[in-house]
Amino acid sequence: MAATPPSAFTGAASAGDDYLPTSGNGGYAVLSYELDLDYRVATNRLNGTARIRARSTMPLERFSLDFAGLSVVKVTVDGERPRKLAETPRKLVITLDRALDADTDFTVEVRYRGAPHPIRSPWGEVGWEELADGVIVAGQPSGAASWFPCNDHPSDKATYRITVACEAGYTVVSNGPLVSRVNRSGRTIWTFEMRQPMATYLATVQIGRYRSQQLGAPVGAAPQTLFYPPAIERDVMIDFGRVPEMMALFCEQFGPYPFESYSVVVTPDELEIPLEAQGLAVFGRNHIDGAHGTDRLIAHELAHQWFGNSLTLAQWRDIWLHEGFACYSEWLWAEASGGKTADQSAAWYRAEVNAQPKDIVIGDPGPRAMFDDRVYKRGALALHAVRRALGDAVFFPSLQAYVAECRFGLVSTEDFVEIMEARSGSDAVGELVERWVYGRALPKL
Repeated sequence: MAATPPSAFTGAASAGDDYLPTSGNGGYAVLSYELDLDYRVATNRLNGTARIRARSTMPLERFSLDFAGLSVVKVTVDGERPRKLAETPRKLVITLDRALDADTDFTVEVRYRGAPHPIRSPWGEVGWEELADGVIVAGQPSGAASWFPCNDHPSDKATYRITVACEAGYTVVSNGPLVSRVNRSGRTIWTFEMRQPMATYLATVQIGRYRSQQLGAPVGAAPQTLFYPPAIERDVMIDFGRVPEMMALFCEQFGPYPFESYSVVVTPDELEIPLEAQGLAVFGRNHIDGAHGTDRLIAHELAHQWFGNSLTLAQWRDIWLHEGFACYSEWLWAEASGGKTADQSAAWYRAEVNAQPKDIVIGDPGPRAMFDDRVYKRGALALHAVRRALGDAVFFPSLQAYVAECRFGLVSTEDFVEIMEARSGSDAVGELVERWVYGRALPKL
C-alpha cells in the first residue's frame, strides 16, 4: 500500500473565501474560545492566553491559526508541545508529532504577549486600537487576529469566555453578560460569557473610563445597558432613550432578541462610523447631539443583532444579507416612530441609488465594494420590493420564519429565498431577488 502523502494531513491556511483569501483555516472547526487577557492601558501591553477547543474535520497533522502582530510565548496541543511551530506575518502554523484522526476533539493553548495594534486591510485598519485613554476593538472583517489566535472567518462560529484584567478606574465591556468582576491589587478582573455561537470578527473588548446606566425595563428578558463618558451624560441619555422602543419593535417584526443582553458603548473619542459586535454596539462622541440625530444609526446597529450576529453570512459575498437588512430596519423604525413611511424612504433612496453608477452586483459586489453604500441601500430596496409583493400579513411572518430557522447559524441568499418562498407560498421572492440583488440595472418599485 502506498504511503499517505504528508499533504493529506494538512489543513488549508484559508477558509476558501475569495473576498478574504488569506483569512480562516481548514482542517478543523472551533467549538469554543477561552481568552484570558492581562492588559496595561498606560503602556498598551497585553499578555494573553487563548484556550481553543476544536474538532478536526479530517486527519490532521498540521494546521494554522490566524494571528498577527503579537509574539508567541508557548503553544501546547492537548497539553503537549507540538513538533514544530512556524510564525508568518498573519499565521501561526502548528505541526504535531502524531496526526489527529478526523472528528477528534482537541485543545490548543497559546500564550502570547506584545503591544496590540490594528491590522492593515483593503478596508482600512481593523482590530485592536488604542483610544486617547482606553481601547476599542473593531474586528470586521479580518481584525480578530490582532488580539487573539483564531480561525478568523465567519463560517466558523464558536462560544466565548473572555476575561480581561486592567487598571482599576477603567470599565471593560465585552461580549455577553458580565459573570464576574474582582478587584485585586489595584487592578480589576472582568469576565464575560457569550454562550451563543459568535463569528470571530464580532468578538470585542472596549475599555474606558465609563459610567453605566440601565435603559428602561428589560425587553424580551434582555437587559440593555449604556456605557458612556460622564461629561456627555445628558446628551447620551436623550439620544439612546428610545432603544427599548426599538428593541420592542424589532422583536415584534423579526422575532425574539437572540442574546442574553444588549450593551451600547459611547467612546470619548470620535469614530468614523458606529460598529456592531455580538450583543453590543459602539458609537463615537461625534454621533451624539442630544436631539435624536443618530436614531437611524442606532436602529441600524441594533438590527445587526438579528442580521449579521445571530444569522451570519457563510461567505462575504453575501454581505447584503447583513447590511441590506440593517438599512431596511432604519426605514422600519422611521415608519413606526412617525417619520417617513417605508414607501417614502424607498422612493427617496431609489432615486439616490439611480444617480450612481450601475457597476456592481450587490449579491457579489467584490471585496473592495463590500461596504459600498449601494450594497446597503439596494439591499434594503430589495427587501421593500419583497414586502410590497407579499403584503405585511405574509412578509413579516415569513421573515420571522427565516430568522427562527437560521437562528445562530450561517446563511446565504439561497437560504433567504428558499425559506421566504416556502413560508409565503409565493415564487415572487426569487424573481425579485434576482432582479434587485443579482442584476445591474435598477428595477422600478
